Amino acid sequence: MSQIRSAKPLPSVFNDSVVIDAITPAQKRALSYATTIEMLFNQVMNSRMPADRIIGQYFREHKKHGSKDRRVIRESLFALFRWWGWLSQLQSEQPHVTWFKQLSACAALEQHAWQDITQAWDNIAAWPTTEHPPANSNSLNDKLALFQSLSGLADCQPSDLLPSWFWQTCPVAPSEQLAVVEAMTTRPPIWARVQSIKTPTAISQLSKAGIEAVASQYFTDAISLGHKSINLNEVDSYKQGHIEIQDLASQVIGQICQPGADQIWWDACSGAGGKTLQLRSLMLQQNSKSTGTITASDIRNKPLEELSKRAKRAGFNNISVAPWKSDTLPVSEGIFDGVLVDAPCSCTGTWRRNPDMRWLDDVSAVSDKRALQLDILTRSAAAVKAGGQLVYATCSLSPSENEHVVEAFLAQTNEFELLPVIHPFTGELCNMLTVWPQQADSDGMFVAKMRRK
Repeated sequence: MSQIRSAKPLPSVFNDSVVIDAITPAQKRALSYATTIEMLFNQVMNSRMPADRIIGQYFREHKKHGSKDRRVIRESLFALFRWWGWLSQLQSEQPHVTWFKQLSACAALEQHAWQDITQAWDNIAAWPTTEHPPANSNSLNDKLALFQSLSGLADCQPSDLLPSWFWQTCPVAPSEQLAVVEAMTTRPPIWARVQSIKTPTAISQLSKAGIEAVASQYFTDAISLGHKSINLNEVDSYKQGHIEIQDLASQVIGQICQPGADQIWWDACSGAGGKTLQLRSLMLQQNSKSTGTITASDIRNKPLEELSKRAKRAGFNNISVAPWKSDTLPVSEGIFDGVLVDAPCSCTGTWRRNPDMRWLDDVSAVSDKRALQLDILTRSAAAVKAGGQLVYATCSLSPSENEHVVEAFLAQTNEFELLPVIHPFTGELCNMLTVWPQQADSDGMFVAKMRRK
């Protein structure tokens, strides 16, 4: 265990014996931040637990951190995972120098605002030259040039920023690869959905609360809340149930379902109910006296309890829960106008929000769920009545979890037929729809729509 000495002793997790003189308050904070961030980074990598869970627990246990501290630690940690495909290639004879090079390069790529901290990291990193192009553009090619200039690693490629197994399991046309990586190295905005009130009214209410919301060009009830952190519990529109946080790609699923105002739907894998609430909202948009009903099911009770709270906050009736307790359907067979199966998956489509997962998972995250997905889809299909809809969705970008599952399902039954759908962001007519993150600044998503003959 190394010792870092300053006017105030600091804990250290560096692996070699080194003394770093910290004279100014900024240098002391920089060393303290570096120690904390490395501890959290290693904890995530070693435990294979999601970074947001690790850092959430850390902040609950260390309430001494102010808002700036929390921002520096959180944004630096997630940025490290975002750029780890390049940063992991940095090497030095001294491990502590390697770590500060990674912090320094990461801060440059992200254009972090805390210059006093990043300058201290730069000094310890001891780059061979300070003459490097500024990262004054969000262009991935410009960021690549910056990193190559800093590191001297001329062979780095944009594709390095995603694990090799991603390219093997999620085929991307060569012409789109750069756009995919560029999207994956940026954070999407906070997308929300307006319910029970008109979108202009919601935008006006949010503006009065100091939140700049922008209406989506694709869906009348979708709004972007930008990239700044928001304490929703202090926002009246949220507390009154007028907005729900839901990514734009996720909203595509409800728009493809298009439930009728008086139809009966089953959300077979509802989780905490974001899509359940969207289905009910779409029913009420058509008729404020809608008699339609939605049953939500999940194998976990806690998300269903959260769904009930959210439905109550929104003032939505006609939503009930039916937990999966065994392989037996928790609902009656053959009675639903529509069944939505948002199946468990690798979640590769959510990597923009969870950049750590691309390095915590391996190819088995994609390959080990297909049998489960097909089983859930097959069993849930029994609940669809004649002429009813069956919608299969995942937040995966891999055909093996998407098209291949639907094709396997249709191959084993002649009772269902595939319905073509229109891609909401491109206008293309598709047999099955994959939303890529770069198409509308959102997560990635897959959806296929079928009908019982």
